[in-house]
Amino acid sequence: MSNKLNVVVVDDEIVNLLLLESILSKDEYKNVFTFDNPLEALEYIKNNKTDVLVTDFNMPQMNGIELLKETKAIYPDLVSIMITANNNNEVMYEALEVGVTEFLMKPVSPVIFKLRFKNILELKASLKLTQNFNRLLNEKVEETTALLKKSEYEALEVLSKAAEHKDPETASHIARVSHYSKLLAKAYGLSKEEQDIIYYAAPLHDIGKIGIHDNILLKPGKLTKEEFTQMQEHSSIGGSILHGRENPYLQAGEVVALTHHERYNGKGYPKGLQGKDIPLYGRIVAVADVFDALTSKRPYKEAWSFEKALNLLIEEKERHFDPQIVEYFVENLDEVKRIYKRFQED
Repeated sequence: MSNKLNVVVVDDEIVNLLLLESILSKDEYKNVFTFDNPLEALEYIKNNKTDVLVTDFNMPQMNGIELLKETKAIYPDLVSIMITANNNNEVMYEALEVGVTEFLMKPVSPVIFKLRFKNILELKASLKLTQNFNRLLNEKVEETTALLKKSEYEALEVLSKAAEHKDPETASHIARVSHYSKLLAKAYGLSKEEQDIIYYAAPLHDIGKIGIHDNILLKPGKLTKEEFTQMQEHSSIGGSILHGRENPYLQAGEVVALTHHERYNGKGYPKGLQGKDIPLYGRIVAVADVFDALTSKRPYKEAWSFEKALNLLIEEKERHFDPQIVEYFVENLDEVKRIYKRFQED
């Protein structure tokens, strides 16, 4: 019974109502509900699933177009037949605007009515198949997109870990820099998409260290002037590794690798960019990376306290760092501390 179509028939003329009921009730796949009052029909429709509406146009209390409009508001996919003795183009135009499926003129021919009714049921079935196909297609696209995203993220993790194996920085450092960067991007007002991009691009900031010799990269003491100059080349090397890629994460990674050592006052490297000429992703990761590097223990130094590192960020506003980004960092200290505590070294 639940698989049957629910058909509501409305006509204030009892003879027509009985005729339509007689035609429709011969088929076992339909439940037919008849009303000679459109207001009573509407009350039924509001409380019961309706698949098909067959309605007269001229009726007291409410005409067929008004009834159809109310019903379509509840069931947008409703199919409908409007029966009228009025061969008026204006009426037909108004009914079509509301969404009528089919018109029939009085007196109703049982044969024509049955054929027209069969046609609109086939239309409804085709519509349902199309909707189901579109739904399945959308689900498949979402599933495939999710798998592609997962593959992209895994590839980015592999690249990030390649740099880790050359440098004493840890996975915890990478995680904290990513989360600090995403937090700052959100505070800056970047979109969810851009927040995700910087989250996955930030770990690539030091990928260029792959090209730096171990006797410099792993030196426990202070670097000489010549060694520091060679170390600075990791920014350009990282930019070269990631250059020319179509993937948005790798494009952002190139920007981050190349510009996270630029300084707001123009005294950074490799290009000596100044102020807002430094790309936003580079300015964000600069704050995240320096703060985390200061608060992390390395073979060549002890970790700074949280407060000491924070004070340095504040002191270096306008010199090393974009002052607005430092302000966002300070304004979100509770979340910064949560990230700091969550991702500690093993």
